Amino acid sequence: MADITNIWLFILAGWLLNLTPGPDVLYIVSNALRAGVRAGVVSALGITAGCFVHVLAAALGVSALLAASSTAFTVLKWVGAAYLFWVGVKLLFARSDDSSDWIAQSAISKSDEGLKHVFFKGFLTNVLNPKVALFFLAFVPQFIAPGAAHPAWTFVLLGLLFNVNALPVNIGYAYVAAWAARRVGVVQRGMRWLDRLAGVLFVGFGLKLAFTDSPVR
Repeated sequence: MADITNIWLFILAGWLLNLTPGPDVLYIVSNALRAGVRAGVVSALGITAGCFVHVLAAALGVSALLAASSTAFTVLKWVGAAYLFWVGVKLLFARSDDSSDWIAQSAISKSDEGLKHVFFKGFLTNVLNPKVALFFLAFVPQFIAPGAAHPAWTFVLLGLLFNVNALPVNIGYAYVAAWAARRVGVVQRGMRWLDRLAGVLFVGFGLKLAFTDSPVR
């Protein structure tokens, strides 16, 4: 581990950063509330799969391209913003009633096809966000020792460690949300309004991403 510095600080910082609510956490929680813990866990796995893409891209220099090229950053930024906005609008205008919709949504947790859809949407939610790519590019190198013999491989190792450490936090969010949905009746009865709230937040995240300045000045 000579190529890595402050490994325990890296792990602690990763946990704290993953506890911070954002589009990923919102996606996990909303699925766990609607469809149970399996859907929440699958959401977390989809988010993590997207993070692995960013780690490999950063190691290959793609994230450096996003940081250096205003055009590349802007294209991915608008694609990601449009996707978040689309998810939010779908939630805002989804038709549901308090009982049948809950039963239908809960069926996701028993359907392989439904879980695949949940996983893929989580993957896209993460992988289309250029801010995640830039985060890895800015955060991870701080823990690579100066003069490391294999900095690219060290970057990948730290990225993998960050993602593995994120899983307990994200899965914890899924379990807490599913627990709340089972035990708090108002959550089930008010699921339509929770969908609307989630929709507003996703639209907000999309707009925030759309107005994010490129790191290139």
